Amino acid sequence: MSTSTLPSLYIPHGGGPCFFMDDPQGMWTRLGDYLRGLPATLPARPKAIVLISGHWVTPGFTVTGAAQPELIYDYYNFPPHTYELQYPAPGAPELAARIVGLLQAADLPASIDARRGFDHGMFIPLKLVCPAADVPVVQLSLRADYDPAAHLRAGAALAALRAEGVLILGSGMSFHNMRAYGDPRATEAAAAFDAALTAAVESAPEARRAALRNWETLPAARLSHPPRAEEHFMPLLVAAGAGGDAPAHRDFTDEIMNVAISAFRFG
Repeated sequence: MSTSTLPSLYIPHGGGPCFFMDDPQGMWTRLGDYLRGLPATLPARPKAIVLISGHWVTPGFTVTGAAQPELIYDYYNFPPHTYELQYPAPGAPELAARIVGLLQAADLPASIDARRGFDHGMFIPLKLVCPAADVPVVQLSLRADYDPAAHLRAGAALAALRAEGVLILGSGMSFHNMRAYGDPRATEAAAAFDAALTAAVESAPEARRAALRNWETLPAARLSHPPRAEEHFMPLLVAAGAGGDAPAHRDFTDEIMNVAISAFRFG
């Protein structure tokens, strides 16, 4: 791939509309700064974005197909102004069709949802990454079986898009146990998971894929992502699959709500 090939990324998208609320303790400051700074780290401006959000899970892989998707305010009990946030990024129906074709060619059933909007796992981080909302975006759902191998394969099927100026962006949280957030008893275990996950991501490509297929065996994996709640981890696997054999590394880390939260870059 050329030097202008875009990486694939896995980013933390924060908690609800956190970047657009009062934050007197500065809990989200460093993560917000990281997201705002991402465009400057890319080799070229994306022509389009394929975003995989932890907030869209379907029986089979599904792609947004609307030309101008509406926003889905899928967070609850936040200040009224956060339900007035706007992000009028266009969709990309032709790219959506291409994605379905690539997934089907990899023996992964896929379809288009022409009515589905953009959830907050998309528009909250992208309001920081691409505030002008002038880059077309397509969302790809997670598959409800949370099969690690299938999500790695889905990413691999889309890898060629990176050389065409498409940014593949997994959006989730590297630690996502709602009961453990803010609990100092979780700090040590979360750090152990983050360290093991980082080592897995930064290993040689075959070892990386093997470790991610078996991510549940990492230390404190199920504390970090309880069973049937893996949806914020799976976007990482799609991003990793899209990274192919490119080098990978942890791109950002911080301790938020007493637990380690990290971003990863592939390529």
